[in-house]
Amino acid sequence: MMVTLLGATTLVLVTLAPWVLSAAAGGKNLKSPQKVEVDVIDDNFILRWNRSEESVGNVTFSFDYQKPEMDNWIKLPGCQNMTSTKCNFSSLKLNIYDEIKLRIRAEKENTSSWCEVDSFTPFRKAQIGPPEVHLEAEDKAIVIYISPPGTEDSVMWALDRSSFTYSLVIWKNSSSVEERIENIYSRHKISKLSPETTYCLKVKAALLTSRKIGVYGPVHCIKTTVENELPPPENIEVIVQNQNYVLKWDYTYANMTFQVQWLQKPGNHLYKWKQIPDCENVTTTQCVFPPNTFQKGIYLLRVQASDGNNTSFWSEEIKFDTEIQASLLPPVFNIRSLSDSLHISIGAPKWSENKPVIQDYPLIYEILFWENTSKAERKIIKKKTDVTIPNLKPLTVYCVKARAHSMDEKLNKSSVFSDVVCEETKSGNTSKIWLIIGIFTVLLALPFVIYAVKVLLRCINYVFFPSLKPSSNIDEYFSEQSLKNLLLSTSEEQIEKCLIIENISTIATVEETNQTDEDHKKYSSQTSEDSGNYSNEDESENKTSEELQQDFI
Repeated sequence: MMVTLLGATTLVLVTLAPWVLSAAAGGKNLKSPQKVEVDVIDDNFILRWNRSEESVGNVTFSFDYQKPEMDNWIKLPGCQNMTSTKCNFSSLKLNIYDEIKLRIRAEKENTSSWCEVDSFTPFRKAQIGPPEVHLEAEDKAIVIYISPPGTEDSVMWALDRSSFTYSLVIWKNSSSVEERIENIYSRHKISKLSPETTYCLKVKAALLTSRKIGVYGPVHCIKTTVENELPPPENIEVIVQNQNYVLKWDYTYANMTFQVQWLQKPGNHLYKWKQIPDCENVTTTQCVFPPNTFQKGIYLLRVQASDGNNTSFWSEEIKFDTEIQASLLPPVFNIRSLSDSLHISIGAPKWSENKPVIQDYPLIYEILFWENTSKAERKIIKKKTDVTIPNLKPLTVYCVKARAHSMDEKLNKSSVFSDVVCEETKSGNTSKIWLIIGIFTVLLALPFVIYAVKVLLRCINYVFFPSLKPSSNIDEYFSEQSLKNLLLSTSEEQIEKCLIIENISTIATVEETNQTDEDHKKYSSQTSEDSGNYSNEDESENKTSEELQQDFI
């Protein structure tokens, strides 16, 4: 029983221990701050929060931060033991493109739990602050110089200082009628104002690439001066003429001299006007300069008049965009004629230095062609630089001219037509007819050629490779009948004949005679058919008897 009661008492004490300790420490637990907000304007980082109802008296607030590469929380400089509900931590060096985490707690005798703030990326969170504005007054104009938001060494807008555009609202100080001017640059001139009149304006900045729009800055007011004796030139425009730029303007008085200056769209706070070559102290109301005077970009142009003693204010400034206002030159092309078509190769135009002009936007080509003896033009439009005009008449002169159009609707520019080039098409079916005639001729001549080759081969074989046929004499000698007799005589010669001869000398004479006769028969080519072995046996015996009788006589 005592053990059970002791255990229950211990449990009650343990349960009440935090409350007892908290009471001993000075009262209730502190609640965390509420509605913590982070404001990033340019390079300024501001924290704001609300107190809880219990956090009164000597309560302070502290922040910790954590970067992505950190595992531990670090005290946020400039935001420790704050008695107010606002602190600035702009001194912290941060990567504006990395996320950062923050947490806050209240502190008195004890501390509240941490309240974590949603992580954020400084650049995405940043807002554009109001720009700085400087004004200069003329008699009928106000020149506005605008500095980008932030400071010269701004980290937040370091990559975007030259990308800011500005909008302004202007009104007479004595009137509430406002005029808005959008998308101006860091230097702008508002013309056609009244002399000796006070005007007020305010300006805001924007980054269109990041879709950020700032807030209007403070209001600035300035009074225009007394009207000048000489008015400034008016109605300034740039036109293209003979592959050159011509700047024209209007002026009231005669016998004046003029000068023209240009300024590239400023990317910094420097505004250095430069003189256009050949446009200084001109006595006409126009000035001509070549296109290579300016590189690609956006420029401001202005004109000033002078009579020697007095000088006018500068004219209203006009914007000159080389990409938009530059002349679109006519294309150059080469023509290659075929039997029933023309092949056209289009190339880029060239300046007088024979250098090709590079177009930074796509082009489409309009080609007109017609027969030289007719004025009926036909038109084709192609995007390609290699064009074939089909279905033309052979042996006919066609003339061609072309011009270029920009495919960008914003530019809406077209060149003038090129010089006319004429070319005659080649013969049409004549070549085919000659081909057919040639094939037919070859087919007809083929048998004669084959026959001639055979004859030639026969002559070659006869001259260089003769046959082994025996001569006519040998052939006659070895004819069929002679060969038969030769065989018969050969068989007869194998039979030996015996004679009884009483006189040895006679026998010797007979043998010599027979031998001589046989040799004569063997080698003589004039032997008759009845001589030698070809005689019959009776004739031989009779001849021998007669010869023997003569010998004996």
